[in-house]
Amino acid sequence: METPVLKVTGINKSFSGHRVLKNINLTLAPGERLCLVGENGCGKSTLIKIISGVYKADSGQIELNGHAYTELLPTVSIKEGVQVIYQDFSVFPNLTVAENISLGTQLVEGKRLVNWKRIKKEAADALKEIGVEMDLEQEVRYLSVAQKQIVAISRAILQKARLIIMDEPTTALTQKEIERLYEIIYGLSEKGISVIFVSHKLDEVFTVCQRIAVIRNGNMIVDKRADEFEKERLVYYMTGQEIEEDSFSYEAEEEKTVLEAEHWTQEGSFEDISFHLGAGEILGITGQLGSGRTELAKALFGIGKIDTGTLKIHGEEKHLKNIRTAMENRIAYVPEDRLTEGLFMERSLTDNINAAVLDRKKKKNGWLDDAGMKAEAKERIRELSINASGPEVPAGTFSGGNQQRVVIARWLATNPEILILNGPSVGVDVKSKSEIHRILKELARNGLAVVLISDDIGELLSTTNRIIVMNSGRMVYENMTEQITADILNEKITQNIEKKGGAEDVENKDK
Repeated sequence: METPVLKVTGINKSFSGHRVLKNINLTLAPGERLCLVGENGCGKSTLIKIISGVYKADSGQIELNGHAYTELLPTVSIKEGVQVIYQDFSVFPNLTVAENISLGTQLVEGKRLVNWKRIKKEAADALKEIGVEMDLEQEVRYLSVAQKQIVAISRAILQKARLIIMDEPTTALTQKEIERLYEIIYGLSEKGISVIFVSHKLDEVFTVCQRIAVIRNGNMIVDKRADEFEKERLVYYMTGQEIEEDSFSYEAEEEKTVLEAEHWTQEGSFEDISFHLGAGEILGITGQLGSGRTELAKALFGIGKIDTGTLKIHGEEKHLKNIRTAMENRIAYVPEDRLTEGLFMERSLTDNINAAVLDRKKKKNGWLDDAGMKAEAKERIRELSINASGPEVPAGTFSGGNQQRVVIARWLATNPEILILNGPSVGVDVKSKSEIHRILKELARNGLAVVLISDDIGELLSTTNRIIVMNSGRMVYENMTEQITADILNEKITQNIEKKGGAEDVENKDK
């Protein structure tokens, strides 16, 4: 019998008396592709850190390539061939591709002098092993997200990886880049390199992996072949609940158009964009990274100069010169990156939720109304089902799903008529994602006009009533969601633009 690359037996781990992992057992064969799934906070990250030697287990044993350890150091884990590729890839932006790939091995070997010829050859060989060509002299800061990921994978291969752990590797990739990553993972598997793939996206879980292991509340709930699962059952194993999403229905009312853009152009970002948005509607806007979708979302919130075109709100032409102007027109924006753009991580929920309405929370003497701010926070916590013991808990202590709801709560506190959300479910687990979708649908049913920017096809089809596809800064497709399938949407997102023009070039089967 072949020696497992990894064997985890009876692993337990607690933090401050809270048991995070409970008697975890897991075995991985050479070349096997395993998906590790579960909700945020279930213990996945803790298990990965124990396997990589960052955390010490309270009890249990880890075997790497047949060698048993009760206490594992990161250096030992690396020597046993364990490589973890985190979401930030841990690359050095000011170094070249070759330096990022090869210098690690020079340091591990204790080299005092740099052999540049060897560094370039090693980097080229590592890239060749996964079938990729790159400019070895290019500084990593200028690379795309997908290229940085390839650098991280090549570095892992050069360091004689036998097990590569990928944490949410497709979060910022286009569909074509995701498919290329799949090919690389399959290639690694064929070479005998095992992969643990961590993801919240269930479609890619079934695409990539041979086995799926589910952790819930620190327990290993199930571990079996991927072809033995059904998607609905996997969701149940992850959450302990049956989660079903109904499609969103919208019936337009006459004279209820809230926003209308006509031939909007921002040079270098998007051009000739025309669309309308009704009260109670959820409009999906999608496209690959670089399609102009994020720039359009920001422009609707007063970020970035519009060169030509008009924007009307309730039929009156408006010029959104800045964020303040957008807010005065009752527009709110939930940004793509909640960690760097959306939250004050060390501040309380009260501070975070009231951050956009502080001018309204002042007493006559100019002091902030602490009681009013707490009341606002409590109301939003209740409205959005934020799992918090109270409004004074710091935002940084919450899971991704709760953090996202805090950001949404902040902008709902401004009492908007138009809510723009950019990637609201990125890095959010299945249960929280479903809850966010429920909240958006309820807000729309109460008359809020919603723009949802997303590259999650399932999210778009289950949450919106109409979808616009952008490509290279232009609208290339628009249709009612009920007329669109996943295959059609994926085709429109990835298609190449062969003609150039204005609104007449947009495919719309149901205007």
